[in-house]
Amino acid sequence: MDQQSKMSTFVIVAPNRDTSQWKDGLQKHLPDHTITIWPEVEDPDTVSGVACWNHPHGSLKDFKNLKLISSLGAGVDHVLSDPDLPVGVPVTRIVDQALTYTMSRYLLGLVLSWHRRFDIYRQEQATHTWNQKANPERNLQIGIMGMGVLGRDIAENLVRLGFEVYGYSRSKKEIDGVTSFAGEEELQSFLNEVNLIINLLPLTKSTQGILDATFFNRLPRPVCLINAARGGHLVEEDLISALDNGKVEQAFLDVFQQEPLPSDHAFWDRKDIFITPHIASITNPDAAIPQIANNWLRAMKGEPLRHKVNRSEGY
Repeated sequence: MDQQSKMSTFVIVAPNRDTSQWKDGLQKHLPDHTITIWPEVEDPDTVSGVACWNHPHGSLKDFKNLKLISSLGAGVDHVLSDPDLPVGVPVTRIVDQALTYTMSRYLLGLVLSWHRRFDIYRQEQATHTWNQKANPERNLQIGIMGMGVLGRDIAENLVRLGFEVYGYSRSKKEIDGVTSFAGEEELQSFLNEVNLIINLLPLTKSTQGILDATFFNRLPRPVCLINAARGGHLVEEDLISALDNGKVEQAFLDVFQQEPLPSDHAFWDRKDIFITPHIASITNPDAAIPQIANNWLRAMKGEPLRHKVNRSEGY
């Protein structure tokens, strides 16, 4: 048995998650290799690939022959935050058109609901109030923070619907109908233009806690905030203060510092916060499994990988 054949175990590391579909799917794509679920690993030296989601920090360091670390989703902050992440091993993520579609549909639903004042009509229904407003639509200037695959798609969808759209990212983007801002030096100019903010930034050292009191105090007018990226972007107590002082008018939150959101968390009882349980966009195993299997085979052959992450940049 040659060295490559010996190191032919692929491990799924995703505690508290049903991984049976992932294991069965990977086994079908990789019938000549061993697929196992952590921590059931007989010989760590045979492990050359792992796929993870919220893996326990340090759980990968015993795999001395790793050639690939794959995220089970589009995000990789849960991987890169491990201080014991094996050095030099490439990290990849999932890029799936279905993830993009579902995220855009989620965001479109929230934007249109806020735009058409459905929150007010719901309150008026509770009091049996018939109030045919002269202007049933809020005038929106929509800002998207994070103009990667997901940000670009929702921006293009909003432009097609006739909305005024602004983008903010590390570097300027050329998207028809979207005014682009980039870098810290242009953040204030971006905030000056918008009254609805969608956060889709990757979670990195520079974006951790970006939605904090300093950020909210820079807002020149009240905004509606949608956070569908990561809970780590938001300083939760600062959002409560911003809601109380009128800097933020409404918040739609799909991600949180702690998930599941504790039952005694202050967010639950706020009428100005709308909560969804991290369902904006969920990875489809049928689409992700072939990507992971193909990348592992590429890694073992020393071939270029698809959707490889820049570890220093965090995405």
